[in-house]
Amino acid sequence: MTTTSPPAASSRAPLSSTASGAPRTAHRRRRRPARRHSTPLTIVMLAVLAYFLLPLFWLAVASTKSTEDLFTSFGLWFSHAPQLLENIRETVTHDDGVFLHWLLNTVLYSVGSALGAALLAACAGYGFAKYRFRGDNAAFSLVLGAIMIPTTALAIPTYLLFAKVDLVNTPWAIVLPSLVSPFGLYLMRIYAQDAVPDSLLEAARIDGAGELRIFCTIALRLLAPGLVTVVLFTLVATWNNYFLPLIMLNDPRLYPVTVGLSSWASQAVGGGSGANSNMLALVTTGSLLSIIPLVIAFLLLQRYWQSGLATGGVKQ
Repeated sequence: MTTTSPPAASSRAPLSSTASGAPRTAHRRRRRPARRHSTPLTIVMLAVLAYFLLPLFWLAVASTKSTEDLFTSFGLWFSHAPQLLENIRETVTHDDGVFLHWLLNTVLYSVGSALGAALLAACAGYGFAKYRFRGDNAAFSLVLGAIMIPTTALAIPTYLLFAKVDLVNTPWAIVLPSLVSPFGLYLMRIYAQDAVPDSLLEAARIDGAGELRIFCTIALRLLAPGLVTVVLFTLVATWNNYFLPLIMLNDPRLYPVTVGLSSWASQAVGGGSGANSNMLALVTTGSLLSIIPLVIAFLLLQRYWQSGLATGGVKQ
């Protein structure tokens, strides 16, 4: 009697390994994300990209031109004699370097407002998210309503209030109104709801930590991505603010860069002819220089900003 078990066993081994490897390979293939291509969506995205980048490209090209070339050459391409470095030198040295003074004022106003607004929004958002008190829902509804009010509509009432306390034409007239950020408070409230676990707060209380210590040592660290998001929003809003500094400030040495460049542009009215026509090149170059710090800040903090928005938008 002959048996064929050893050959059968030896033949099953490779078959089993092949059979077990095939599903794993197929499983890995199934888990690969499928790439989807849509021609209409690609065209729309390219159009949106061009819509946002075209003004920046025009500004970069115009900053390399003289005032005469701004009117005689094609707007979306460089002139035959680019003079970017000369324009930058004239911009930063004009009127005893007043542009650098405006830029420094803008940095101080924006950074001070952003840090203060983020801290206040974190305190208020954490309080709304983790504490229950009488009228909390009504107070938060007021915050939601305040988001819809444009800041321009509050500029005149704010000016009248600050005039009563003699804070007009001071840096406080720019920083203090910017500390109030209803959108930042709303964002921090939503973010703190999920980013700070209640069980962690209860454990800290059982260990004897006070509420202020819990907020400073535990909650603030967990709220860091949300804080960066509020800092970026407030930084950009204050940096680009024009109307409030226009009505609050009378001293040109206190101007931010937006109001300062506007005063240069008003001097250049008349286009290519007139005694002040060369100011147009300074205005375009100054505009390019004024957006560089914002781009750098966004590139450095974008990963915190993205994580903050993503975490706050997902309910766990």
